[in-house]
Amino acid sequence: MYGRKLDPHPLQPGTTVRELVDQHFFAYNSARLREACQLLSRRILTTDATVGVTLSGALTPTGLGYAALVPLIEAGFIDWIISTGANLYHDIHRSLGFELYGTTPNVNDLELRERHIIRIYDILFDQDVLLKSDAFLRRVLQAPEFQRSMSTAELHYLLGKYVREREKVLGTRYRSLLGAAYEAGVPIYTSSPGDSTIGMNVAAMRLAGSELRFDVEADVNETTAIVYGAKSSGGQSAVVIFGGGSPKNFILQTEPQIQEIMGIPEKGHDYFIQFTDARVDTGGLSGATPSEAMTWGKVDPDQLPDTVVCYTDSTIAMPVLAAYLLDACRPRPLKRLYDRRAELVARLREAYLQHAPPDDVDALPPESAGGAVVGRATPQPEG
Repeated sequence: MYGRKLDPHPLQPGTTVRELVDQHFFAYNSARLREACQLLSRRILTTDATVGVTLSGALTPTGLGYAALVPLIEAGFIDWIISTGANLYHDIHRSLGFELYGTTPNVNDLELRERHIIRIYDILFDQDVLLKSDAFLRRVLQAPEFQRSMSTAELHYLLGKYVREREKVLGTRYRSLLGAAYEAGVPIYTSSPGDSTIGMNVAAMRLAGSELRFDVEADVNETTAIVYGAKSSGGQSAVVIFGGGSPKNFILQTEPQIQEIMGIPEKGHDYFIQFTDARVDTGGLSGATPSEAMTWGKVDPDQLPDTVVCYTDSTIAMPVLAAYLLDACRPRPLKRLYDRRAELVARLREAYLQHAPPDDVDALPPESAGGAVVGRATPQPEG
């Protein structure tokens, strides 16, 4: 009736992260972080659940790409990713041999501007880091294999190949998120591809004749196919959300896409874990608290108890979660979902054609706002 007995005891030298979380994270958001760690380690990662992770906010400049995300990918704990483009762009700086520095947020920004130094809160780096990273991107994106329309997963996979090769040539110990995902076959999508330096470079190159284009419809279909493939094969779908924004909605909308748009019977994601500092009453979490998301079909109502929202900084939650999982869980076989995209989309297409809603056009008013007749075309006599 009362739940877990709170039985504190003194911390000891040598306490591990796992011991700290299990035995000392008693209440408030420390308890929510404990619940997230335990839900992932005891339920999600002990099964064949497909784990999707979203990334927003400036996480990789802090070093968490190499420190936390790469080990999780290589252990098979992350199967697919939706990220802001900024997290992918800034994560390649160290892989290209550039340096970032920690400082205090209380600095003179005008002086930094005059010295051509860029600041991300308490992280500093020289403006040349951006200029030289852009030059690397443009040189890579000029390659023939990029001269076509492609999903963002394809773009990031190909880019990851070049970044990983650059790491090997330089002999750097750093590993990028893109390079690790390339080797592990983990697809990475960007829900707003134009909203980042990668997208800005693609746009500029388009003016110079590049044929590279983002296929946003492919992104929607591929991400939906990943979730449908997990659920239709008897497995489960788990989402782990760091921050919010567009990546959060993009991973959650896969279920309404299956149910509402395609008419395929489904119930929602099975597991929902979010780390956020947003508030629901100001709209920052609109549509995406677990119970509210359930009304959209994003979360399976039968699985609502298997949801955790931890109100804390992602730069606190991510390293604690990663250290806990790497200590508590055995590595899982890689799903290599990138390699299976065509197969998964074909399976989704087959289900869509089987369950597609009847043509609703006849239910519309006979005339559109523009005066054109709306409805089925009248057959014309032959000859």
